[in-house]
Amino acid sequence: MKANIAPSPFLPGTKIQYAWDSTSLGWLKQCPRLYEYSMIEGWRAKGTGVHLKFGQHYHAALELYDKLRVQENWDHDAALRESIKVALIETWEIFDNDPGLPGRPWDSEHSSKNRETLIRSIIWYLDTFKDDPATTLVLANGKPAVELSFRMELDFGGQYGEQPYILCGHLDRVVEFGGQKYVMDRKTTGSSPTPHYFDGFAPDNQMSIYTLAARVQFSTPVAGVIIDAAQIAVGFTRFQRGFTYRTEAQLNEWLADAKVWFAQAEAFAEAGHWPMNDKACGLFGGCVFRKVWSKSPDVRQTFLESDFERKPWNPLVPR
Repeated sequence: MKANIAPSPFLPGTKIQYAWDSTSLGWLKQCPRLYEYSMIEGWRAKGTGVHLKFGQHYHAALELYDKLRVQENWDHDAALRESIKVALIETWEIFDNDPGLPGRPWDSEHSSKNRETLIRSIIWYLDTFKDDPATTLVLANGKPAVELSFRMELDFGGQYGEQPYILCGHLDRVVEFGGQKYVMDRKTTGSSPTPHYFDGFAPDNQMSIYTLAARVQFSTPVAGVIIDAAQIAVGFTRFQRGFTYRTEAQLNEWLADAKVWFAQAEAFAEAGHWPMNDKACGLFGGCVFRKVWSKSPDVRQTFLESDFERKPWNPLVPR
């Protein structure tokens, strides 16, 4: 896979971030110390890469299917077969130390997110939505609105220089459904996609950015986001569709709040201190760094290096 090269999301020589996405802003909103460890220092818990890799393969297969159906005018069966073929190839690992060996299937060492459940989930999703009334929007250049990376320059910046803030991200798909346009976001989850699950996206950082980007960057007056959730389990994959809406007033409010959050991040960077929000440590099943932070500051680095590895996150990396 070709490496994506992108500039730093920080102002030169500083820890002041100017290019933001929903992930990095979410870390800051949850806890400044979480942001420091995750974004500034780039720590990730060992073994969590399987979820990212599974999601990447899942999205890549669905993206290919959408493009073949719209851009190449392939029928469902042909596009499905091609998407599965490519997914099988992409999940066949070649030995780096001896490319001459035949390789082996991707072994995630995970009970529910593995090669078998990946292929099953792709097939079942595409068969479930074979006759989907949500149709892919075609852009002015004739290409389908699928996997759109965006960098949206805001009309305000920080107190340093002339660099404006930038919002970055990737839209899975833009569709038309029931006479309205929506961003479509496909998610994999281990939990059941109940109404409570979908309620969690209103309000939500990511969905507000997606709606804003589609309206501004792609000149598409979307009503909100359609969320296609896939519950991945050992013996089944279950799909459920939900909706979340945003009004113009809600988006303006989100931007006003974001301006304050960005300024706060600058202040933390200037002070060289990112305070811990200890009231958030138990949220979302418990912060991944909770066991580290529960230790005395003088021994935390030892525990950090034992259970975590550095994998920098850069919102400016395109797909």
